[in-house]
Amino acid sequence: MRFLGLDVGSKTVGLSISDKTNQIACPYKTLFINEGDFESCIPMIKDIVLENEITDFVLGLPKNMDNSLGFASERSLKFRDILSKHFTLPIHLIDERLSTVEAERILILSNHSRKKRKKNIDNVASAIILDTYLKERKSLNEQNL
Repeated sequence: MRFLGLDVGSKTVGLSISDKTNQIACPYKTLFINEGDFESCIPMIKDIVLENEITDFVLGLPKNMDNSLGFASERSLKFRDILSKHFTLPIHLIDERLSTVEAERILILSNHSRKKRKKNIDNVASAIILDTYLKERKSLNEQNL
């Protein structure tokens, strides 16, 4: 079992992959797309799924601070629908509030230049989303023992 984390923006899709033990979420890459053209990245995602033996998707769902769904959430839900059209893998939605803020903080603390932060923020945010899922999954498994 191996997970692919996704952070969907209007022009980018940040990707991260879990290690084989599902303990660590590692930033993988950022896919750059024309605004809203999510279909264009499906062939690349198919290659990544095959190469890395991905079994599940973990997709960030950016909720508003009041827990409501806004425009960014609608974008993620649209992307979920596109994924489900092309794949039979399970898709787990994870609340990703402030993941980009946390990713920015991490990159600043690790002395990345503004240019490098812009290039890496989406895949780091996807790793935060995936890490959140892996921790929740581990916690549920421990409670069920």
